[in-house]
Amino acid sequence: MIKKIGKILLGVLLLLFTLGAILYAIYNEPLPTGIKSQNADDLAMKMLTSLNYKAYKDTRFLEWSFANGKHHYRWDKQANTVNVRWNEVEVDLDLNSSSRSRVSKAKVSIEGAEKQKLIKKGISFFNNDSFWLVAPYKIFDPGTERRMVSLEDGTQELLVTYTSGGDTPGDSYLWKLQPNGFPISFKMWVSIIPIGGIEASWDEWQVTESGAFLPSMHSIGPITLDMGDVRGYR
Repeated sequence: MIKKIGKILLGVLLLLFTLGAILYAIYNEPLPTGIKSQNADDLAMKMLTSLNYKAYKDTRFLEWSFANGKHHYRWDKQANTVNVRWNEVEVDLDLNSSSRSRVSKAKVSIEGAEKQKLIKKGISFFNNDSFWLVAPYKIFDPGTERRMVSLEDGTQELLVTYTSGGDTPGDSYLWKLQPNGFPISFKMWVSIIPIGGIEASWDEWQVTESGAFLPSMHSIGPITLDMGDVRGYR
């Protein structure tokens, strides 16, 4: 009986491995090289201008949710703090000094090792979930590299690589842009996804109270990432 179960499990593993290999062969794209130049930086600036970067820069508070409404955020960009809530956990993150952060669970203050664990988790959630909100505004962040990628049809796309910062340095994103520089989508080469070149849309935009453009939804194939009730205000 045990041998039979072992053979079934082995068969399932081989099937999954085979399916994974097939998907990889069909959908995986190599990371384009592109050219690191002033033209790439100019295209990046064109992208920021199309998004009204000044309005985003002057926006103090951002609110949104992620993971089907399981993670909730209120980010004070000026103070560099963010309130993160999930399940019964609430973390008031101080992004300048995590030791000053406060943690509660079911409205009861948490200290010690559990507090540090939840702070670390809150920072990880924020790094990922905020990127899906403000990635276009991060293309000149410290540690970024920008390259121009010219396609066969004559159009140009912007490849942005994050060499440092966040949870997964080395990730790259290839931005597809409208003629005026406004972002349409990006393709991803990221450490958490084994297949390179997966595309995510950036086409459900809101003009917030502060005038900043922010996305309310993304599509990755059949998957939808809902950003919840997106707000930006001063």
